[in-house]
Amino acid sequence: MTSICLLYPELLGTYGDGGNAVVLAQRLRWRGIDADIVEVTAGAPVPSSCDVYLMGGGEDGPQTLAVAELNESRALHVAVDRGAAVLAVCAGFQLLGESFTGGDGRPAAGLGLVDAVTSHGPGARRVGEIVAEPDPALGLPTLTGYENHQGVTRLGAGARPLGHVMIGRGNDAGDGGEGAIAGRVVGTYLHGPVLARNPALADLILSWVTGPLPALDDTEASVLRSERMAAAAGRRLRPGAT
Repeated sequence: MTSICLLYPELLGTYGDGGNAVVLAQRLRWRGIDADIVEVTAGAPVPSSCDVYLMGGGEDGPQTLAVAELNESRALHVAVDRGAAVLAVCAGFQLLGESFTGGDGRPAAGLGLVDAVTSHGPGARRVGEIVAEPDPALGLPTLTGYENHQGVTRLGAGARPLGHVMIGRGNDAGDGGEGAIAGRVVGTYLHGPVLARNPALADLILSWVTGPLPALDDTEASVLRSERMAAAAGRRLRPGAT
């Protein structure tokens, strides 16, 4: 049985990122592998024994509550130390870092699972379709998603970008990076849900905890990806992208 922990869906589920848990579980079941989704709400104990942990997007107040509970219990830290995988989107991604801007506008302590710092960026929110070329070492096809955030995330030496932005804004730290990866911990600004749009990323994360997986027929997902790529084509390319 592969256990998938969805952390605080009522706090970090603003943009439907809970769908990532459904995608992971279904892709295992299609392969004949039992999967269990464990939803943990605010105030409930976080198990440290799950295989994959998911966090989604949310507002400043719920984001601050979520990080306080996780830092107090340290359950996620224990899980990462023993080899669990983590996928965190938008607000969840910001929580992974050393610090982020809290609801009061001041820096707040993050989880310290990724070498990154997030601050409020200037100007309008970063909103719209986004396309990124993933780190070649991951062996993934082009990533597609939808971003909606005010944050600017700067990575330190201990993390590398998940991908390089071709269309959209991503981390918006001036280096063209999107998201972050550190070991089996992945952060991204891509909603969609990201794993529905990018099933190869879902399988990569699953393979970290299950081992190699047989291929699936992803014809329908390919149609969705093509539609979203076409929608993104009208958005201005990031300066310097080709």
